[in-house]
Order: sequence, then C-alpha cells, then structure tokens
Amino acid sequence: MSRRVELNLKAPAPAKNNTGRVASRRVAGAGKGARIAGSPVRGPYMPPENWYEPSENHNGQFNVIEQAAGLGYRHILGEDEIRERLSLLPAWMVKPLQIVQLSQMTRKKRRAPCYGMQWGNTIYLYPIEQNLIENFRRAPKPAQLIEAKMFGARWERISSTSWNLIWSESTIRDFYLNNVLIHELGHILDERNTRSIDRERYAEWFALEYGYKPSRRKVYAERAAALYSGEAS
Repeated sequence: MSRRVELNLKAPAPAKNNTGRVASRRVAGAGKGARIAGSPVRGPYMPPENWYEPSENHNGQFNVIEQAAGLGYRHILGEDEIRERLSLLPAWMVKPLQIVQLSQMTRKKRRAPCYGMQWGNTIYLYPIEQNLIENFRRAPKPAQLIEAKMFGARWERISSTSWNLIWSESTIRDFYLNNVLIHELGHILDERNTRSIDRERYAEWFALEYGYKPSRRKVYAERAAALYSGEAS
C-alpha cells in the first residue's frame, strides 16, 4: 500500500533505536555532497525525520510512504521497483520490514546527507540531485572509488577542493536497488551486533551477498544467453 503524506518533521531521534542498537544510516563527513555509501555512523547528528515505532500487529506486509523529494532532488525508486526487488529475497528476510519511506530532502538534512537509513523496522531512502551529479568537497577515499566502479558511477575532479560523482539513470537505479535498499534491510535483520562498526560491516556483507552478487550473476547470464542466441542464429 502506498500513500503520500505531508512532511511532519520531529526533533532528532535518540541515537539508539527501539532495540537499543545504534540507528544505522549511510552518511559521511561534513560538507555538501559528503555522503558516502557504506560508512559507519559518525557523530551525534540525526536528520529530522518521521520515526515509526514497530507495530506489534505487523502482518508481514510493509507499507511504502512517499514524500515529495524536495526542490532540485528526485527519488530514484518507485514503490513497484522496491516491491519487485524485495520479492526476489526469501520471505523471512523481508518479513520484519514494516515501512519503506521515500524521504524528502530538506535544508537541515543536507547537513548530513544520506542515501539511506534504518531505524527500527523502517527503511528510509533519500533522494538525489535532479541531474544525478553529486558534488564533494573532499577527494574520494579508496572505498568510494571502488564502490563507484562497482556500480558504474564516475568520479570527476573539478578543482583542488571539488569533485563530482556522476551517475547515469541505469547506474543510480542499480545502486539503490542492489546496494542501498539491501544494505538497510541488512541492518534490520542484524540482531547480533551492537557496535555501529560491526553493524555496518554486517550490512555491507549482506548487501554484497544479496544485492550486488545476485544482480551481477543475472547480468552475466543474460549476456551469455544473448551471445548464445546470436551464435545459434
């Protein structure tokens, strides 16, 4: 079920979620465009959000809530794409998920921009710049370079203090479907780790095993099928 809601910002949530674990989000250092994927939680700042307490009467189905992306931003995934991607996972993995919110980008949220965040049984997916070009004030770290290459994004140096991370329609969709979404689901399923660094490592492993690798196997299989079909004809 999908419903569009008006933004209702609350004060920043406490640093821990309903389970007592540190809330997990994919953030980065200070500065516009500083967000990076796969980094541990840094600092006490939590973006103002709608926080949803887990429902005790959860029937195993999740809702999708869509907010307006915000001026100059756009959502990458729609409800149908989210449901289709998660349907490829075993049912027990998706069962704890209760809400996926497509969040609005605001001025306050730009202080610590995110690709995605998990709190309790909710996944928050954040919009990206309308032109799919993110500006960073610091040089990309090796991990950022590797991840960009994995998903087909391109880094471009603009000046000594400015770098652009450039996406295409297909690469950014691939990144959100097979990395961000699956990464945050991994946080929901992680009932063992309590330290943020350990939770982040688990979510990165989960996204690699259940997001990146299966998607690549599908691509290679399709390429092989197309090649075989061409040779046969």
